[in-house]
Amino acid sequence: MAVAAADPAAAPLPAAATKPPLRGGALALLTLAIALSTFMEVLDITIVNVSVPTIAGSLSVGVSEGTWAISSYSLASAIVQPLTGWLARRFGEVRTFTASVTLFVVFSMLCGFANSMPMLVLFRLLQGLVSGPMVALSMTLLLANYPNEKKGMALALWAMTVIVAPIFGPILGGWITDNYSWHWIFFINAPVGLLAALVVWTLLRDRETPIQKVPIDRIGLALLVIGVGSLQFMLDNGNDKDWFSSPLITTLGIVALVCLTFFVAWELTDRHPVVDLSLFRRRNFRVGVIALSVGMFGFFGINVIYPLWLQTTLGYTAEWAGLATAPVGILAVFFSPLVGRMIAKADLRIMVSFAFLVFAFTTHWFSTFTAQASFGQLIWPRLIQGMGVAFFFIPLNQIILSGLPPSEIASASGLSNFFRTIAGSISTAVTVTLWQHRADYHHAVLTESVTAARPAAEQWLGTLQGVGMGQAQALSLTDQVINLQAFTLAVNDLFLLFSGLFVAMIVLVWWAKPPFGSTGGAPAH
Repeated sequence: MAVAAADPAAAPLPAAATKPPLRGGALALLTLAIALSTFMEVLDITIVNVSVPTIAGSLSVGVSEGTWAISSYSLASAIVQPLTGWLARRFGEVRTFTASVTLFVVFSMLCGFANSMPMLVLFRLLQGLVSGPMVALSMTLLLANYPNEKKGMALALWAMTVIVAPIFGPILGGWITDNYSWHWIFFINAPVGLLAALVVWTLLRDRETPIQKVPIDRIGLALLVIGVGSLQFMLDNGNDKDWFSSPLITTLGIVALVCLTFFVAWELTDRHPVVDLSLFRRRNFRVGVIALSVGMFGFFGINVIYPLWLQTTLGYTAEWAGLATAPVGILAVFFSPLVGRMIAKADLRIMVSFAFLVFAFTTHWFSTFTAQASFGQLIWPRLIQGMGVAFFFIPLNQIILSGLPPSEIASASGLSNFFRTIAGSISTAVTVTLWQHRADYHHAVLTESVTAARPAAEQWLGTLQGVGMGQAQALSLTDQVINLQAFTLAVNDLFLLFSGLFVAMIVLVWWAKPPFGSTGGAPAH
């Protein structure tokens, strides 16, 4: 159910909607500040990934313990993201965003000063908690202060930031760690975040949205924290603990299922829900979020398994794996402004369908590569895939927000970002597990061919023994070759699966119903 009206006794501050949109230098400065803060937050999700071994060694813990620096952040951020709408209503969008950015900088600095893993995990947890509203409110504030005719461009600029930051995070993180110290991956947030917070507050403090002092939904909040926390922890650690063969993972799965089931029932009936699930009654919001989540499942799975295959199977370093992944950002940045200009005139379903076709084509292309594929061959599908990225994120977010009044944009953006984040977490867990299982399958099938009854196998082993290898050495090398081919075949299987998934998503997109209007639910021009 929708949130009840604000307390009449609460004197609302002037809403941004009552002010004329920003123009000229002020608009450019606001865009830069919000883009920098969004880039900083999204970058921090991936920048730590490549530095985990260095951090773990520096703090005298194992790599598995070092991954807590990643999972603690993602767990806390996932919990707070769906609360964005409630926080914005309770404290104001500008105040919530500025506080979020400022506290993010504070906890970033504390992460950099951490001298033990428990300290780092604690500060990363707090950093994740305060980061939750940043991405959703960055889009909300841009849309609220851009002229109607330029809101498509605002959405394009926001999407460019969200798209590019995760791609360059591992590259930047590796470079800083190798050339300076892992502490600096946190310290670099200070000047960026403080400048962004100062600019946003200076430009928008007199454009604050009305404040609604509604009661806190304590039961809904508790169910959300326990349910999402259990789900995120299960997804982050399930693969390492062999999933449901572990009593801990089984327990977490049951707790997540029970809490989230009761959470949905409670939020749909409570007078003052902490998360406005009534948004799903809107057809375009429902279709858009499902398409975004499933699309992110496939896209994120590609971005997880591709560099992992390059490093663990083909012997790429982290830096070269990052360089092989990065070309996807080139055409994404190039086409995003074009999509922003087209968004008010084109049928968004055609644009998203085109994106899914590009994803399907490039992932099918990837499924044909062998372990002997060169760097030059590998980067072409990634480059072309970037064109689909621009046509995927921007129109889908417009579909999600179409028909919504300005007062619901923050809630809708927070909720859609939550599902995007959870889809990425599920994709990571499922993709890595499927890759391992398919590799085991292909290894078993290929091993069956290494017998005395197969002339090719006999010839291969004979050649190895002919150059001085013993039988044990020859068999060991053969097993390494089989592993190489097995993991490559497993990657091919996953890319083929994702290709089919993207094709299937085209059908879903056409359930969305025009008119979609201009960005943020305003009437179309």
